[in-house]
Amino acid sequence: MSELIPAEHRPLPVRKVHSLRTFRWLAHGWADFMDAPLVGLAHGAVMGLFGALLLAFAWDRFWVLAGAFSGFLLVAPILSTGLYAISRALVRGEPANFGTVARVWGSLDRRLVQFGILLTFLGTAWVITSAALITLGVKPPVSTPSDFLHRVVLAADPGVFELWLLLGGLMAAPLFASSVVAIPLLLDRRVTMQCALRTSWRAVAANPICLSLWAAIIMTLTVLGLGTLMFGLIVVIPVLGHATWHAYRDLVVRETS
Repeated sequence: MSELIPAEHRPLPVRKVHSLRTFRWLAHGWADFMDAPLVGLAHGAVMGLFGALLLAFAWDRFWVLAGAFSGFLLVAPILSTGLYAISRALVRGEPANFGTVARVWGSLDRRLVQFGILLTFLGTAWVITSAALITLGVKPPVSTPSDFLHRVVLAADPGVFELWLLLGGLMAAPLFASSVVAIPLLLDRRVTMQCALRTSWRAVAANPICLSLWAAIIMTLTVLGLGTLMFGLIVVIPVLGHATWHAYRDLVVRETS
């Protein structure tokens, strides 16, 4: 079967790792954050500010808010590209500063741009789907977080919330599998987007328990960050971004050992 796939699109070899490696990735992520704190805080502050603006805009339009935050989480990996570049520079012993980030974004790598457009498109699709489900499925209309909590999450007649979670999971799972190592791989090596996607799926297939745990950790820390009125994201975003780089290095076999 592999002979039918062009060589440049074939997935790279991956490793099987212990599930508890996830906590080592977090430890490395924290260490990188402490080595370049200003860059990390800047990334976290920008994303936290974006989340706060989104909250202010959609506070009384919760049918938009519920989907928009989910969509934001879908495109967050591409927004963390600068953090991956910082971690790579630290591993190589190179300067890790705002110039490192500027060079990555200034390169306008077409592969990263394409991946970002793909994630943005899918995030927008989820926002529309989520909004339609809540708008059409809940009467009277949901307008505030309190409405969502009482009329959707704690509804006497279950159905809408469970369907909303199911649809979100069906979209998030393949997106996570497609991007968990793909974006750092695209930054680190001259491979095609198809190769990066296939490699990411191969890593998930080889480490289903480990990467399920990793997805749960990402979601838990992100929810905690959101639950602190976005202030927690200032630290959560850079730590998770740096940790994702180390996950990639652990999971994808390097060309030279």
